[in-house]
Amino acid sequence: MDKGTIETTAAPAIETDVLAAMSRPSLPYLAAVAVCALLFLGGLTLWGYQLARGLGVAGITHPVGWGVYITNFVFWVGIAHSGTLISAVLFLFRARFRTSFNRSAEAMTVFALMVAGLFPLIHLGRVYIFYYLLPYPSQRLIWPNFRSPLVWDVFAVTTYMIVSLVFFYVGMVPDLAIARRRFAGIRKKIYSFFSLGWQGNQRQWRHYAQLYLFLAAFATPLVASVHSIVSWDFAVSIIPGWHTTIFAPYFVAGAIFSGTAMVITLMVPMRRMLHLKHYITDDHFEAIAKILLFTSLIVTFAYIVEHGLSFYGHSPFEHDQYLYRVLGDYWVLFGIMILCNSLLPLTLFVRRLRRNIVWLFVLSILVNIGMWVERFVIIVASLANDFDPYAWGIYRPSFVEIGITAGSFGLFFLLFLLFVKLIPVLAITEIKEHS
Repeated sequence: MDKGTIETTAAPAIETDVLAAMSRPSLPYLAAVAVCALLFLGGLTLWGYQLARGLGVAGITHPVGWGVYITNFVFWVGIAHSGTLISAVLFLFRARFRTSFNRSAEAMTVFALMVAGLFPLIHLGRVYIFYYLLPYPSQRLIWPNFRSPLVWDVFAVTTYMIVSLVFFYVGMVPDLAIARRRFAGIRKKIYSFFSLGWQGNQRQWRHYAQLYLFLAAFATPLVASVHSIVSWDFAVSIIPGWHTTIFAPYFVAGAIFSGTAMVITLMVPMRRMLHLKHYITDDHFEAIAKILLFTSLIVTFAYIVEHGLSFYGHSPFEHDQYLYRVLGDYWVLFGIMILCNSLLPLTLFVRRLRRNIVWLFVLSILVNIGMWVERFVIIVASLANDFDPYAWGIYRPSFVEIGITAGSFGLFFLLFLLFVKLIPVLAITEIKEHS
């Protein structure tokens, strides 16, 4: 179908409804912005306190050298994955319900990666020497250790960030041209600049479709590669509980699982506040709930495989480490992980619950809690109880780490709230095409 024809004949109600979300903010919206900004400023202040006093104000110490900061890094990178899944993979499969979620999911990917990128810097302590991770020319021939997974992270996350940003921006161009037509003043000039002179003629649509298809195909394998590399941060070590080949698929499935839950967490209040129920229907939520259920089953299978590897591996250290996770100092967190990630999602086998928006919203928050706890258990329990009983210890996060973690959530939700008012939250042209 000729997209130019669609642009001129589709009902303008779609444009009006979607662009109405970018109008004057309501009081609940401003209150949400204020809360998120306060959380972010609080976290920023505590980071400044840590820079001034040193990394000793954090709870990480021997034997747990990786704590909440690395947990947050892995968690936020995982959140970023579902954006590419929903947008790129479902585009390749021509799934129509993606048009209700893809714009917000792509924005979520970019914002989550921005937040994730902060935590290796925060964990460094002396953030001003971050450039040691980059392969820059040096007269003293000091190069990064390319055998270190931390350097692999730099390349993988940076590549994923660039591709996700380009994919996000290219998908917005036709809608920015619509916004250019609908707004006046400084906003019209901004949208005119970023819409790149888009006129919506047949030639532009042909090139646009080819580029969008290429980016979707290019971004899809990155979903698997980036979080696989993040999992190798752990798997290439010899720490019991980390040194396992299941980690790459285990982390990828968990990332998509947590990201899908975050999409639901964002979309439920957004649909209500912006009056988009006509465009984000219960059928759409049921479709994404099925993805959540499917990925939950994969994650649960990975838990079972991990148990089998520790039992049949004939390594007393691996076996003891698994028992320590289940019965040791962090058994409560292990129980929360199983409850939130494996047991509660089983309720989605019931169709009535898959279509219950309130339950989906509550479940998505519980899944996010469960996935954060899972990262914490994997990282901390293995370090706290490795080979030598003399070196065993318990890690407790300090108020600085907790405050910075809360600030990261404040930053993420603040960016998303700003996105809602500055960019069309739904892909207008794609909705027109399918209507």
